[in-house]
Amino acid sequence: MLRGGVAPVEPAAVFHPTSDRDIAQLIRAAYQQGFPAVSARGHGHSINGQANTAGGVVIEMSRLAEGHADGIAEEMRYVDAWGGELWIDVLRACLEHGLAPRSWTDYLYLSVGGTLSNAGISGQAFNHGPQISNVHELDVVTGKGEMVKCSEEENQELFHAVLGGLGQFGIITRARIAVEPAPQRVRWIRVLYSNFSTFTRDQEHLISLHGDGRNKFDYVEGFVIVDEGLINNWRSSFFSPRNPVKISSLGTDGGVLYCLEVTKNYRESTADTVDQVKKNVLSPNFELLVHDNLAS
Repeated sequence: MLRGGVAPVEPAAVFHPTSDRDIAQLIRAAYQQGFPAVSARGHGHSINGQANTAGGVVIEMSRLAEGHADGIAEEMRYVDAWGGELWIDVLRACLEHGLAPRSWTDYLYLSVGGTLSNAGISGQAFNHGPQISNVHELDVVTGKGEMVKCSEEENQELFHAVLGGLGQFGIITRARIAVEPAPQRVRWIRVLYSNFSTFTRDQEHLISLHGDGRNKFDYVEGFVIVDEGLINNWRSSFFSPRNPVKISSLGTDGGVLYCLEVTKNYRESTADTVDQVKKNVLSPNFELLVHDNLAS
């Protein structure tokens, strides 16, 4: 039995489908015969416990034997992914073809259907839009148990209702996701502020450059840090700061700092252009450059 960590309730049963047809059959029976509520569970990170249902049936989307990221069309630049697939696995499958999804969330151990049911926002959204703006097509099981294919051209109303619909309009069983060539290298820069107004001004400035191919960054995101110790949280766990900074050394009020994380994608042959972009964009505006790391 599953027991939610946010909403401490237990379902009557957990259903492990072997295909989207199994899901459709279950929901159709629930609709026609008045079964208890049915909910879809990806990786169990729903904000308010929507992935669970007291006394109902939970569909365990992540355990589908057939579920995998496949159908990668390199020329058409898309990948077909099962709704319960984790984004980290979609990425790994795409990288085998030198590709990567255009838009992400910051945490990759979330399911495709889960983030597409919310919006899927990260530091790439200023450039490509949220994840729901980078979907070509969906397979959806509706609340009546119907299996429907939808897109901008086909069943458009359902397509836009399901994307960002918080699971209220159907269960996503397949998503055709836009991909692009994966970057060869990435320059990752982290900047800290003690002044909120300066922080927001500079973030807005960077976002405004999204149409400037020469000077724009590929990822821009800001957040607040409240920490009495070293500045090293889950967002940057993949990077080891060369020069950790104590918040107390910056003279902040109450131990609060504001942080911008930006990245620039490039190839080895264009490495010299990255420093030029940093000089053009960062130097006049930013208070304190803390980390500047390379990530292959």
